[in-house]
Amino acid sequence: MRKLLLLSIFMPAFVQAQKFSLDLFGGFSNYQGDLQEKKFTTDQSKLAFSLGARYHLTDQLAIRTNFSLAKIAAADNKNKKPVLQQRNLSFESNITEGNILLDYSFYSLEDRKFTPYVFGGIAVFHFNPYAYDSTGNKVFLKPLSTEGEGLAQYPDRKNYNLTQFAIPFGVGVRWKVTDNVVLGYEIGMRKTFTDYLDDVSTTYVDPAILLAAKGPKALEMSYRGGELKNGNPAYPTPGAIRGSAKYKDWYYFSGISVSIGLNGRGEKAFSGSGHGKGRIDCPKKL
Repeated sequence: MRKLLLLSIFMPAFVQAQKFSLDLFGGFSNYQGDLQEKKFTTDQSKLAFSLGARYHLTDQLAIRTNFSLAKIAAADNKNKKPVLQQRNLSFESNITEGNILLDYSFYSLEDRKFTPYVFGGIAVFHFNPYAYDSTGNKVFLKPLSTEGEGLAQYPDRKNYNLTQFAIPFGVGVRWKVTDNVVLGYEIGMRKTFTDYLDDVSTTYVDPAILLAAKGPKALEMSYRGGELKNGNPAYPTPGAIRGSAKYKDWYYFSGISVSIGLNGRGEKAFSGSGHGKGRIDCPKKL
């Protein structure tokens, strides 16, 4: 009787635990924006890592949540277009992201060793672009208002927020190594609602206004053509194109994932009801 009582208390938690798995991810991060125009590339890529958990609604549908750490970066001196090289801008930014995703596998790993999958959801991320000046000092760019953000003379250019929402989505493939371990490879895009991941978006402002409002460092970091060996030291005319506000910036991750079931029964314990899947047998003896 005592064992039956203990079983009735702990059985719900045990059933729930059978549906969870731990997710680990490691790979590359990159971005698309005014300093990196390619839609998807490993050029100038950095590293990305994620830790998360997955709750299996069925053997094909799951809810995922992840916490990710990554870095994105790009520099004009690595671009192929001469006009971008002459601008000579650069940036780096750490990315921290939390998300919640719906994940759908096209096939059940109960029946197959391999399946493609898709996912999508919502994310909150934090970024903070910076660059290194000519003496090697790290300089955060947002406080400098390099394009007049927040200045009274440019009321249409608002300060951008460093914490924002994004829409993550992507595709991948999974391979069941054992009943309890699944390897995967995925590419995950992040549609953002900001054009300032790289601190570049629109046109150059009046250098006298920028100098008076933010000081010489802002002027130095907003145009860096004069630092090149044969560069033009003359600051561009106010209104000249610095970046394009037509499209928002993106960032993305690609790499290898490992999913580990938090039980000893593997994928069979993750599935939902139907045809005996996901059944937890009663103890033979009490």
